[in-house]
Amino acid sequence: MRRALAAGGYDAVTIEGLAEAAEVSKQTIYRWWPSKAAILGEALLEGGLPGAEVSVPMTADLGADLRAWFSAMSAALADPEGVAVARALIVVTASDPELGLALNEKLAAPIREWVAGRVARAVEAGDVRADVDAAAIADQFIAMASYAALLGRPLSDGRVDATVAVLLRGIGA
Repeated sequence: MRRALAAGGYDAVTIEGLAEAAEVSKQTIYRWWPSKAAILGEALLEGGLPGAEVSVPMTADLGADLRAWFSAMSAALADPEGVAVARALIVVTASDPELGLALNEKLAAPIREWVAGRVARAVEAGDVRADVDAAAIADQFIAMASYAALLGRPLSDGRVDATVAVLLRGIGA
């Protein structure tokens, strides 16, 4: 499914093509799934989502860690497969909001976990205020990286640096 998405985008993926690849009839596909969005959603829930696996080592430098994370996430989502899957996620979410929520949570959970851990370390070190909402920061990271994927290009180093600088000014102790 992911290769088909990367090769031709969501519109190029057809029930006929999926049935042929699975060596089953179209009727068999429709017996289990109401649409190709449902098939894609289930396949993504069971497999990996580009960007969800991004994790960078934590160092003593919060700014460097955030820049490294942003750069890695942006690169992971900017390859043709990442772009195609990010765009398909929008279609899935629009056609099946419940499935879309599950997919978005699968993508967001590891990011929120990493950001929460990194922010907690920065709070302990006295670099960040204790009232900072790590989930809100993670959501902003996800939004920016997803937007870059939808555009089909990674965030530039300058954009990453500017974003992290603004963030650090807003959350600094």
